[in-house]
Amino acid sequence: MRILITGGAGFIGSHTADALLARGHEVRVLDSLEEPVHPGRRVPDYLDRRVEFMRGDVRDEATLLRALQDQDAVYHLAAFQDYLPQFSRFVDVNVASTARIYELALREKLPLRRVIVASSQATLGEGLYLDADGRRCLPDMRPDAQLRRGVFECQAPEGFRGPLRWQPTDEGVANPQNPYGMSKIAEEQFALRLGERYGIPTVAMRYSIVQGPRQSFHNAYSGACRVFSLAAHQRIAPPIYEDGMQIRDFVNVHDVVDANLLVLEDPRSDYEMFNVGGDRAMTVLDFAGVVAEVFGTTDLPRRPSGKYRFGDTRHICSDVSKLKALGWRPRRGVLDSVGEYRRWLDTAEDPGRILEECQKLMERLQVVRPVEVGS
Repeated sequence: MRILITGGAGFIGSHTADALLARGHEVRVLDSLEEPVHPGRRVPDYLDRRVEFMRGDVRDEATLLRALQDQDAVYHLAAFQDYLPQFSRFVDVNVASTARIYELALREKLPLRRVIVASSQATLGEGLYLDADGRRCLPDMRPDAQLRRGVFECQAPEGFRGPLRWQPTDEGVANPQNPYGMSKIAEEQFALRLGERYGIPTVAMRYSIVQGPRQSFHNAYSGACRVFSLAAHQRIAPPIYEDGMQIRDFVNVHDVVDANLLVLEDPRSDYEMFNVGGDRAMTVLDFAGVVAEVFGTTDLPRRPSGKYRFGDTRHICSDVSKLKALGWRPRRGVLDSVGEYRRWLDTAEDPGRILEECQKLMERLQVVRPVEVGS
């Protein structure tokens, strides 16, 4: 097949391109090489030279049309994700570009046989909980005043009784609480509904926290693997927010690629949405311990920093039963992910003071805030 990957010079996209090439497909990549993910807006060295590379923005109709010409399938991975309050940009990049793919497919009679869009675990927000009586509920975003007091657990919504217990969350839940998650819900709906209406088989993939080599360390948005690995690489204590007991769901990038290839070829995935996660819950503190083990920095302190990141989810773990029913399994663990990331980091350019700079940026934007016990 001839396959377009938007955002294909990035982390997940480039690994997906490698796997598609290995299977004999022809791959075209459309990427705007946005900073800070791509410093200097350079084509990354890891992008396979067999890829037909096009520099351009998915928001530009003429550019997107050129990229779509003669393609059999599209992985639409290009996305905007950040803490910056550029709310309209989430819609422009994540939603409008998706709608435009179907608009162009219909208007230009493009021979698209499949569209696979990248969604996110962020669509789940706080996810599913059970209250003290065993009733299902979806908590609201935790208020800043609560976090400032150092009270981190989600409180029971009105009409429910605490304490709450988090649950693995399936695809039936939509509870986004930040602009990125909201835009991804809209993107899913546009893709799946338009695909079904016009007979273009479409799949939406809700990726959990994806980890592994090529994950840019220049992006302040990127998560625990980047942050903790950079800290260990520089032999400084990792910045652990809240109390470190947040539940997370980490998935290896190669398992994500396996899922991407599966839904390309399996018609049972038509017009469906799938969680793509690691199938294992882990606290942030435990993950910090894995990083310390891999980097040999178990002597460094691993304790809460006295800060929190406003808008973060307290606990989230995706239920991947639906994807497993198609025969997929996550075959790599966090040790594999961190080990690969370390080996890549050792060969990458010097990250300099990027961790400190990202931390200062988030504090300046008041994304990272201090706990004020007694306030």
